[in-house]
Amino acid sequence: MDKAIMINIEKCLACKSCEIACAVAHSKSGVLEEAVEELPRPQRMVTVEAAGEFGVPLQCRHCEAAPCIEICPTGAIQRFDEQAPVVVDADLCIGCKLCMLICPFGVLQIGPEGRAIIKCDMCLERMGKGQEPACVEACPTGALKLISLKEATKSKRREASKQLVKEVEQKKSKSEEK
Repeated sequence: MDKAIMINIEKCLACKSCEIACAVAHSKSGVLEEAVEELPRPQRMVTVEAAGEFGVPLQCRHCEAAPCIEICPTGAIQRFDEQAPVVVDADLCIGCKLCMLICPFGVLQIGPEGRAIIKCDMCLERMGKGQEPACVEACPTGALKLISLKEATKSKRREASKQLVKEVEQKKSKSEEK
């Protein structure tokens, strides 16, 4: 995929706005006031986990070599092309839970009917309309961002360069003191 939801845990307040927005976005009505009355209850596909002093929003990372796709015996978990997110066809899913066991992030879960797996689909419908995924849009601190991988790697290179310059300047400063 050329886009990913990046997480800055230092900005996460663990407010769970992303969880609520995700559940509402995947509800029948798409409206909070109505979604709370729906049966079965809408399920979130992002979960904020406590990790020390941080809240960590976790959702499917849409792995390039997705182990869930490889292990699925019915082909229910698939990617339409190499740039698309990993999605589940609920009609093909038999609920064997092999994908849940193999997921390195533990983010797949059983759907409300107790059979098919549900997982983050990066809000394909919303993105098709030019909108961000619901979790990203709802995050009040910007801890979740939808960015291109090109953007992400450029940012990492910039940070690595700054760190290297800082280290060289510190070494130079220390040698001048001697």
